[in-house]
Amino acid sequence: MDVRVLPAGEELARAVATDAATAVNDALERRNPARVMFASGNSQLGFLAALHDERVDWSRVVGFHMDEYIGVDAAHPASFARYMRERVADALGVGRFHYLDGAAPDPEVEARRYAALLADHPLDLCCLGVGENGHLAFNDPPVADFDDPLDVKVVELDEASRRQQVGEGHFPSVDAVPPTAITVTIPALLRARRVLAVVPEARKAEPARRALEDPVSTECPASILRTQPHVTMYLDYESSARLRSSA
Repeated sequence: MDVRVLPAGEELARAVATDAATAVNDALERRNPARVMFASGNSQLGFLAALHDERVDWSRVVGFHMDEYIGVDAAHPASFARYMRERVADALGVGRFHYLDGAAPDPEVEARRYAALLADHPLDLCCLGVGENGHLAFNDPPVADFDDPLDVKVVELDEASRRQQVGEGHFPSVDAVPPTAITVTIPALLRARRVLAVVPEARKAEPARRALEDPVSTECPASILRTQPHVTMYLDYESSARLRSSA
């Protein structure tokens, strides 16, 4: 895995946006449309905003996202489908965007539906983040599986993951955070032709250190990234502050 450290969040956002645009444009030279998966979360906001300055024909892109709370519909303020619609699909003019439906009557059926879509649309690019507990999408340590037989599954959220949602301002309390979600699994995320891990901010310093320096283990799901040669992780000075090499 390649690791890039930028001085601050703004520089990181621009660097990732440029690399993402290059990956999408390279994909569009091979086929039409290109297929791109995006992550939600506050740490992704700068990067997604910076994509507006890149020259990409987003009308030739099919978009996906990674996860969604069960029992939350697309109108809910904390819905990841809403986040994607407002900040990616509508903002960039993406040609088509496939949403996970958190309000689907049967989450298992919805997981299978989304897995079938991914099978039909192999990803050219996956832009992901790393959670405060090291999760990728909603593959928290208790449910993460590096050899998961499923591409999309129903999971119970880890307590630390639910606290992060409160800390980011999406819910008023841990009890208000839905206890379950649908998530794209780790093998499906890493199957993308190119993976960009967007990891800014001081609160990501410890998970970044664990991902890069601790043993590769589902105790820190993001540690699997460093075994993948097609992954680039972007850190800023704050999120890289605990790395031994930064001392």
